Formats: sequence, structure tokens, C-alpha cells
Amino acid sequence: MALQPPPATAYLPDLPAVPDWLNKGDNAWQLTAATFVGLQSMPGLIILYASIVKKKWAVNSAFMALYAFAAVLICWVLLCYRMAFGDELLPFWGKGAPALGQKYLARQARVPESTHYRDNGEVESPINQPLYPMATLVYFQFTFAAITMILVAGSVLGRMNIRAWMAFVPLWLVFSYTVGAFSLWGGGFLYHWGVIDYSGGYVIHLSSGIAGLTAAYWVGPRLKSDRERFPPNNVLLMLCGAGLLWMGWSGFNGGAPYAANITASVAVLNTNISAATSLLVWTTLDVIFFGKPSVIGAIQGMMTGLACITPGAGVVQSWAAIVVGILAGSIPWFTMMILHKKSIWLQNVDDTLGVFHTHAVSGLLGGLLTGLLAEPTLCSMILPVTGSQGAFYGGSGRKQFLKQLVGACFVIGWNLVSTTIILLVIRIFMPLRMPENELLIGDDAVHGEEAYALWGDGEKYDPNRHGSVFGAAEITPNDFGHSTARGVTINL
Repeated sequence: MALQPPPATAYLPDLPAVPDWLNKGDNAWQLTAATFVGLQSMPGLIILYASIVKKKWAVNSAFMALYAFAAVLICWVLLCYRMAFGDELLPFWGKGAPALGQKYLARQARVPESTHYRDNGEVESPINQPLYPMATLVYFQFTFAAITMILVAGSVLGRMNIRAWMAFVPLWLVFSYTVGAFSLWGGGFLYHWGVIDYSGGYVIHLSSGIAGLTAAYWVGPRLKSDRERFPPNNVLLMLCGAGLLWMGWSGFNGGAPYAANITASVAVLNTNISAATSLLVWTTLDVIFFGKPSVIGAIQGMMTGLACITPGAGVVQSWAAIVVGILAGSIPWFTMMILHKKSIWLQNVDDTLGVFHTHAVSGLLGGLLTGLLAEPTLCSMILPVTGSQGAFYGGSGRKQFLKQLVGACFVIGWNLVSTTIILLVIRIFMPLRMPENELLIGDDAVHGEEAYALWGDGEKYDPNRHGSVFGAAEITPNDFGHSTARGVTINL
């Protein structure tokens, strides 16, 4: 008789790593969703940023995203997670503390300020306690914070002093992002008032768009030559980065319920419906008004559809996701392609990738549409305030649109003020904008590295001034009148 193999260690009875409260399915999905969101940044936005900019800025643009991802993680576990999802310090801010200890991370996840009470003091909705460890929730929410920071970078690519950016990232995370996250998600005053932000239309997209526009104003514009001609250096890689962003959004909105439940399924379907609809509408408008479909335009339409559905992905019906996609592909298109060209102020502020249009306008639009289209039954599955619904469904829904508007005004106002103060403080110690010689050369001057081993865009490299990874080289004209390096010695 053959002996049966012993059970796998993970399935032994009374295993300490599998407490009674742990739901393995929820934990597996949440970690998967967190990985999807992380892939949106690493490598999604890194590839997108490096490809959509002029060749001379490919390395710098990618590095700004890479640095932000790493810096946000360390700040998040040292202080910021509990500022956003910890015990209340102020109605809009939590008490900062490390999220690193074993006892803290191994216990069941909970959002301590999420218990919602009725006016008479009775509990209306119990505390939010997902069925997995706190470590899972800390990492999942980190990926949201990281991508928000990287979206802000899209407004200042191609000219922000890299040292100023390195200082800006932790300061903005502490003084801006954590405020919005606690207010709307962590049990702050907007959360308990009933403002709906299912997965970040306000916390992520509206805040990053407003902060990006504000930063673009204070940093200043790119060189005139860069603003006039700024072609993507690799359209195919740009599409790859955009594809990672789109597919990763299933984790972005599918992970928001903190469980592998019905709401997650509805949100994932609605997310993809809105993105596809918006992309098609944006492309159609490009063909009608400009005579040909634009690949960059299609990517922008995809982004606006994703950002616009985010605040209501799990609380609107799928036919409403089509409505959201139609408006997401047309209203931001109008603000970017028509209104922007007629507004002197918008033209003076050099928002490199149009983050204001693709994220701030889309996030605001999505939040307001949620106030109209949120379906009562879907709302009851996820929201802490019972009876929440959109204005189109009558009843208490008539107040929901007003709540959405007030919540948006708070996020806009806070980001305008906090981003301005942060940048003005940084400006005391270092310039916000690169010097002119670095702006002319790009990556080679800033990092001593280039994306491709090719000369282009008219940049000239001077190793005596900028240095070289191989040491100084003798530069002599070749038969075609161009400078070439020769006599390079590599010491191993």
C-alpha cells in the first residue's frame, strides 16, 4: 500500500500563519490587485513617460517616476500610511506613525476611524476590517499613493530640477496626499458626510491634476523649442506603457472593495467599458476635426475614460459606464483641444502631458457624474452611509451631487495651497527649474546618460563640461562635419 504524501505546510491544522479571520481568497486577490496597481507605475508609467517625451528627456522622465515609487514606499511605511488610514488627529488628517512592526502588520487589517454612527450615536456601519493582514492593506494603499505622485510628475517633465523633485516627493506625500486619503477613505469628515470616491477620482486624479498644474506654474515652462516640437521618441513603447496602465486598472478599481466580492466584479467590468468607450469617442472626434486618428489622442482618451469611471466604478450600472465613457472622451477632449488653445492662462502654464485635462478634469467630471448615477443597491454593498444614491434615483440622492461638489472643492483648494507652499519653501534652498544649459542638452547633462546610443534632436555633448562614464574623450570632426569620440580608454 502506497504511503500518502504529508499535507503541504500551508494546510496543516492550527497553523499560526492562517488565523481564523484570514480569508485566503480575499488576501490573494488583494495582493494581486496591489501588484496590478504597482505595475501601472513600474514599469507602466516609466515606459509611457520615457517614450512619450522628446528623446533627450527619456531618461530623466523615467527616473522621476522610478525615484517617486521608491521614495513614496519608504515614507509610506515610516509615517504616511497611518496619517492616511490611522487614528484621527484632525477631521482631515490621521496621526502619523510607523507601519513596520510585526505586531501591527500581522494582525487583521482595519481602518480605525471607519465606524460610521447615526446622529443618535448608534452604529450605522461597523468598522472596516478586511479579512487579511494589515501588511496587505499597507502595501495596497502604497501603490495608490505612488501612482498619484508619478502622475504629478507628468506636468513638469522636461524642465524640473531633479533635486527639487527629490525634495518635493516626500513633502507633497505628507502634506497633500495623506489629507485627501484620510478625509475621503480613512474615516475623515468627507467619508462620514457621505462623499463618494470609490477608488480615487478625487484622492488620486483630481488631486494629481491640480497639483501638477500648480507645480507647472511655479516651476516654469520648458524651452521654447521643446514646447513647439515635443514628439514622442518611441510610439510603440508608448502604447506598451499605456496598455500596462489600462490592464493594471482592473486592480486599481477591482481592489477598492478590499475583498473579492460582487462590487469588485462590477467595478472591473465598468472600468474597461468606460475606457474603451472614451478611447473610441476621443479618436472619433480627432478624425472629425483633424482628419486622422491620433495614437497619442487614443491614449489620452483611454486615460480620461479610466480616470472618469474611477470615483463611481463599483456603484454605477454598466450602461452608466458607457455614459461616463462618452462624456470622458468628449469633455476633456474639448478642454484640451479647444479650450486650452483659446485660454491665454492655460497656454502660459506648461503642463507637459496635459495632466490637468486627463486627470483633474476627468476626475472632477467622474465625481460629479457619480453624484448623479450612483445606483442605490450597488451603493448599499460598499458605502458606509446607508441610503446613498445618485440624484437620478431621487430621495436622498438630491443631496449627493452637492456633497460631490463640496468634496471636489476641498480637494482642489487644499492641493492648490499645499503644493504652492511646498514649492515656495523648496525654492528657498534650490531652483525649481533646471539651468538653461541642462535644458538645452537634456538627459546627458542631468544624468550623464542617454536613452539611445544615437545622436539626435540637435543636442551637442561636451565631455569636458558634462563628464562621461568612460572619462574624458578627444572630440574631433569626422568626414561629415559631425563630432565623434575617439581614443576612449576604459580602465577595468
